[in-house]
Amino acid sequence: MSNQESNSNTSCFYEILKVIDLLQCNVEKIEDIDGGCTKPFLGGCSNFSCYNTRPVTFYTCNNDLLTISYQDSASNTQGTSSVFRVESLNDNCVKVRLLIPNPNTQEVSRAYIATNQFATINLKCICVLQCLPDIIIDCL
Repeated sequence: MSNQESNSNTSCFYEILKVIDLLQCNVEKIEDIDGGCTKPFLGGCSNFSCYNTRPVTFYTCNNDLLTISYQDSASNTQGTSSVFRVESLNDNCVKVRLLIPNPNTQEVSRAYIATNQFATINLKCICVLQCLPDIIIDCL
């Protein structure tokens, strides 16, 4: 089975998540961007920082928000998260990084911080994908 045939059997979310993954992989630092005609985005970046993450949430076919437990050893916190960063896609699955609320800011563009915990989600079990406003994640 070719890759194209395999992808045609995946959930409709695959293509959306692939676009998000490509956008996140192609982010460059503002210092490295030529401000002329070859700039790879429209508009400016706020505060000279470009957004590098489009957080997503998933809902199951039972209309339940998908949440995953985490334990962050760096901050010695634990809890559950329902906000994720797309890291990669493979057929019917998406690998995500768990994001948690950033307690150190009220700034919407820095509303979440990345954990070092990942999960793989079967897209066949997902009925709703919700994109949240783009954000900046430090130290990816």
